[in-house]
Amino acid sequence: MTAKADRLFLATMLLLDLAMVSGALALAYWVRFQSGWVPYGQYHPWTNYLGMGLAQALLLPPVFGLQGLYRLRRSVSRFDEIYRLVVGLSIVNSLNLAFMGLAARENDVSRLVQALTWAFGIGLVWVGRMLHYAAQGELRKRGFGRQRVLVVGTGQEARIIGEKILGAPGLGYELVGYVATNGGRAAEVAGRPVVGRAESLNELIRKYQVGEVIVAEPGLSHRDILEVVARCEPLPVNIKVYPDVFQIMASEVSIGDFNGLPMVSIRDVGLRGWRRTVKRVFDVAFSATVLVLLSPLMLLIAALIKVTSPDGPVFYVQERVGLDGKPFPIIKFRTMRPDAEAETGPVWAKPGDPRRTRLGAILRRFSLDELPQFINVLLGHMSVVGPRPERPYFVQQFARVVPRYLDRHREKAGITGWAQVNGLRGDTPIEERTAYDLWYVENWTLWLDIKIILRTILLIFRDKNAY
Repeated sequence: MTAKADRLFLATMLLLDLAMVSGALALAYWVRFQSGWVPYGQYHPWTNYLGMGLAQALLLPPVFGLQGLYRLRRSVSRFDEIYRLVVGLSIVNSLNLAFMGLAARENDVSRLVQALTWAFGIGLVWVGRMLHYAAQGELRKRGFGRQRVLVVGTGQEARIIGEKILGAPGLGYELVGYVATNGGRAAEVAGRPVVGRAESLNELIRKYQVGEVIVAEPGLSHRDILEVVARCEPLPVNIKVYPDVFQIMASEVSIGDFNGLPMVSIRDVGLRGWRRTVKRVFDVAFSATVLVLLSPLMLLIAALIKVTSPDGPVFYVQERVGLDGKPFPIIKFRTMRPDAEAETGPVWAKPGDPRRTRLGAILRRFSLDELPQFINVLLGHMSVVGPRPERPYFVQQFARVVPRYLDRHREKAGITGWAQVNGLRGDTPIEERTAYDLWYVENWTLWLDIKIILRTILLIFRDKNAY
């Protein structure tokens, strides 16, 4: 059933892509010659563009295939998808330009039509794919193409995987249960049963008709993992391994050459050398733009704070820990009473926090209290994107109990971060947040920063952990 569903999903995706790029060509032709919006000297009949459309339809499937755009994914990032589409359609368009240059006579094809076809194609194909993924999710929720999954492990990592599966029915996974290893005795994990032991994994896969096995037990040795894989090998089952995030933080493992010897690279720190300069230039340009554009809003917020809570200051300056563990003064709009921590000392904010002012609750809900931190970015204290800075009191606590926690201070703290856009904000497990922060530090790219900023904007109105 799963294989049949996958074939159907791929076939409909390909047909939808072809329909969308054909629609892009038709729309571009209409804009150029029929809308009246663009003057032209010589009218082109639509038949001039049949060759262009045919070449586009023939080029798109292999180019998209090489870009990995026909690899079915149960979880898709909208921003990664549009990046791959831009690259794929740019290649298709470049090859098409070369083809038309060889096959067409001069002035037979409008260059503007070709450019508009590329631009419209990106938008239409992306919209088509988002609708396709939404339809896939709805069908999978109803059981079509659902994949049965076993999670090997019974610890915290296995629980995290199980909760992710149960919390996202649109992924199309059916969690059968957990498989115990290394003497694990739990009867259930996160409300799902432990159905057996790793030694009988082969029989469990057959019994429950499992299509995917996820190994989520970082305590397993390399030999244990190989044994798990060996038990699955005779069967048509996908195998994924959830790594110990405090040991392996790379986004992908690459194989390189070390003076003739093969070498596996599992960690290649992204923010070094010229990359750090690029990030700083981006930070300054972005923060300066935000401060200029949002200055009227910030002035309004400052006035409202003074009117609604005249006893305290407009800004709240607090010591936080940043790059290389050095403290710096973070600037925020004040959202709490002036004596908020007079009796309790440093404590986490919590839902419905009684220390907030009425205006402060609104500012925190939509993260507007963070806007003055763009001043911190201009001053060089912070970056737009990076690990969120904590107060020295909490840093000392976390450093004692969380492995590699201090490594997150190898880079500047950020206004937003990879952990925050993945739902780890506020009173959430510090171990998970640290894992995401370390992954970001070791896998930075400018595109990743842009993607995090875009996801942050989308989260402003629906972030349940903003309080």
